[in-house]
Amino acid sequence: MSDPSRDPRHDPVLREEVIAALAIAPGERHVDATFGAGGYTRAMLAAGADVVACDRDPDAIAGGQALVAAAEGKLTLIHGRFGEIDRLLAERGIDAVDGITFDIGVSSMQLDQGDRGFSFQKDGPLDMRMAQDGESAAEWLNRADETEIADVLFHYGDERQSRRVARAIVAARPLSRTAELATVIRKALRHPPGAPKDPSTKSFQAIRIHINSELDELVAGLAAAERILRPGGRLAVVSFHSTEDRIVKNFLRERSGGDAGGSRHRPAAAVAAHAPSFQTPARKVRPGKAEEARNPRARSATLRSAVRTAAPAWPGQPNMKEAISC
Repeated sequence: MSDPSRDPRHDPVLREEVIAALAIAPGERHVDATFGAGGYTRAMLAAGADVVACDRDPDAIAGGQALVAAAEGKLTLIHGRFGEIDRLLAERGIDAVDGITFDIGVSSMQLDQGDRGFSFQKDGPLDMRMAQDGESAAEWLNRADETEIADVLFHYGDERQSRRVARAIVAARPLSRTAELATVIRKALRHPPGAPKDPSTKSFQAIRIHINSELDELVAGLAAAERILRPGGRLAVVSFHSTEDRIVKNFLRERSGGDAGGSRHRPAAAVAAHAPSFQTPARKVRPGKAEEARNPRARSATLRSAVRTAAPAWPGQPNMKEAISC
């Protein structure tokens, strides 16, 4: 018999581990802040939660309407950025929730659609915009100077030869297709055809993160989650990039009182002035070998979770330097 909490098109990474961290009790209200294809939402509904789900991608919202109908009033789907989830909920009369989860980065659904421009494995317009508005990847790559491109590739993609790749991109402009960009990167890095690991991976990831301001969105989303989780509420975050994971780790360490010494960006006195808003975070969770074999995307995934205390949310929100290095 098929499992109604699963969608055969999309098996979310660390599904069971996320649901265990959320510790859902029937009737609780939980938030899936990154709806995508609805994998976590289905699991939350199956556990008995009333779910509010959010996504910035209009295609995800349109694709989720059948699930909204099937949930018979147990699911509310909102079009918007998860960095503003507290405001989006407040507009609907919701000021506190029992749990919230984030699945950071591009969804399998977006990667599978070549015309969205996220994947170097499928030729399509060089777009990469999750919300389908604003500057596209092609527009940015065709106007940015070499130094700006190199900095993005280095900081967001850990590309050690970022300057070589950026120089090749500038020389090949104008670019309009994902296949064109992938070819430029492979030639710049002298990638032999048929080699196992495609060197385009890091650069495509970096450009996508930049175009969608994903790290800023993550910082804002964590602060919003702190504001809307009620005492005892659970936070679960799945990330796929070392900088994303560092942001989550540092946020939870600081907010749980584990960073009493402060940092160069946030002095110890400023940290000590606030009571811990989260309990000591759970140890990070990584996928098992079976899941990695079943779903290659899981190989870089990390789950971090924590429980909200009764202390007030800290004022303001960390800036990017604080979030990465505190």
